[in-house]
Amino acid sequence: MSAQHATRIIPETPARLRDVLLDADRLPDWNPAFRSIVDPGGTEPQRPFRILVHPGLRGTWRYTRTDTERIDTLWSVPGFTETGIWHVEPRGDGSLVTHEFTHRGPLAAVLASAYRGVAELRLDRLAQRAAALRTT
Repeated sequence: MSAQHATRIIPETPARLRDVLLDADRLPDWNPAFRSIVDPGGTEPQRPFRILVHPGLRGTWRYTRTDTERIDTLWSVPGFTETGIWHVEPRGDGSLVTHEFTHRGPLAAVLASAYRGVAELRLDRLAQRAAALRTT
């Protein structure tokens, strides 16, 4: 098992960040591990989405919690499971965002060093995606 977490203040509203996090169709736009995701419609907890991840592994993605200030996710492919948590709290003109995740499985053990710093990268990509949506 491996775990990571990172925290940042992102100059976006919690509502905008929540919109990005709950738009599973667009997840591959800002998370390069995902090649595709098939949205069955809706983000209610436990609804499975089909995913394809690099290097071509198939699995499932689901939201397990979608509260106002916390969104939990779970995705898995053969040999790898990620449990993720996003905390989004208002902070001044922006949001304090904490992202943490835990990996389990034999493939996760092999890839542990490749995931160092990924929590920070995901926060950067979340901020970039939200900013891009603001300008469109």
